[in-house]
Amino acid sequence: MNVSSTGLRRGLKTAALGSAAAIALGFFSAGAANADTFVPLPGGTITKTLADGTVVTVTMSGESANISGSMGATPLHRNVWVSGSAKVEISGGSGAEGGDIEPGYIVACQLTLGGGTGHNAGGGTTWANEDGDAKMTADSAGNISIGPGQAASFSVLDLEEADDFGGESHSGEHSFEGASGSVTWADSTMGVEGCAGYAQARSYVNVTVDTENVKGTVTLWGQPFSIG
Repeated sequence: MNVSSTGLRRGLKTAALGSAAAIALGFFSAGAANADTFVPLPGGTITKTLADGTVVTVTMSGESANISGSMGATPLHRNVWVSGSAKVEISGGSGAEGGDIEPGYIVACQLTLGGGTGHNAGGGTTWANEDGDAKMTADSAGNISIGPGQAASFSVLDLEEADDFGGESHSGEHSFEGASGSVTWADSTMGVEGCAGYAQARSYVNVTVDTENVKGTVTLWGQPFSIG
């Protein structure tokens, strides 16, 4: 059977278009698989009365996480951008002199971070692996390396100031004076490495309050969320 050159060219052209379409679909699928995942979080509030009658209310709002694959592009790597705002209000008692606000996150590998959120949520958190314990580690801001059964703390703030000797000092706490204070963080990056299993994260806000008679700490915990 004879096949004309025109028919051959038409067949090759159709095949080429089909291949191009398949390649384009492949690119689109890969892009969809690697798309960022935006996670809105409910925040919460807690109210605690200190020994001298001072009432401390800590509120977290506007909390969210944006999760994506990291530059490592392996199952051991994750990249998370976190945002939120924390506010403290002090009333009653012997009078507020001020305090410190320290926002941060606990990141865990193959551990379950538990606890409720919402009104008066806070006071503590629990996590457990198959052996019922966990190993806590601490790493430099922006980069966390954890393995299965480990948890690490990540401080959102990195405030620089001179120490008493003129050297460079870094702190994860924002200081305020008087009866109220607040701090906001936007797109703070957490790079997680080394976790071969599922990973979770959970925000916290530690507030230390000074009054004329007492010094107390109140902790508000956010809702745990999966980072893959």
